[in-house]
Amino acid sequence: MTQSSIPTIDPNLDLVLERTIDAPLALVWSALTKPEHVVKWFVPAPWTITACEIDLRPGGIFRTVMRSPEGQEFPNDGCFLDIVPQERLVWTDALKRGWRPSENPFFTAIVTLDTQGDVTRYIARAIHRDPAGKSKHEEMGFHQGWGTCIDQLNKLVKTL
Repeated sequence: MTQSSIPTIDPNLDLVLERTIDAPLALVWSALTKPEHVVKWFVPAPWTITACEIDLRPGGIFRTVMRSPEGQEFPNDGCFLDIVPQERLVWTDALKRGWRPSENPFFTAIVTLDTQGDVTRYIARAIHRDPAGKSKHEEMGFHQGWGTCIDQLNKLVKTL
């Protein structure tokens, strides 16, 4: 996937979150790709990540287990589709490790990063197969939840 092949946003199917992170690109990339960092910011508190596995290569796994405040766990398995270091991560839950189809595909995520001096521009696109999927993701709190996560990421990168 080249920068020019990133799909155009379809407002009927896609959700977008754009933020500026107050840290250099290399630190943001590290926080996005190292399990020891991902567990600290990838779900809105008081939810937690109890497990994280990242095999950073196309076909590699991106797996997290989210725990609710009540202790219920929600495993999320995905597969990396495209990785351009310090520029782009693309993964989907439509596939599992090694390109194996999943039972319940929901979305594909495209996260792009761009350096802007000492800060990093972060854009997350969540691509759904139909409007119902997009609506479900919005109702689950996409903007608030992912926004809170980016706030947590912003705090984490200041400690790295």
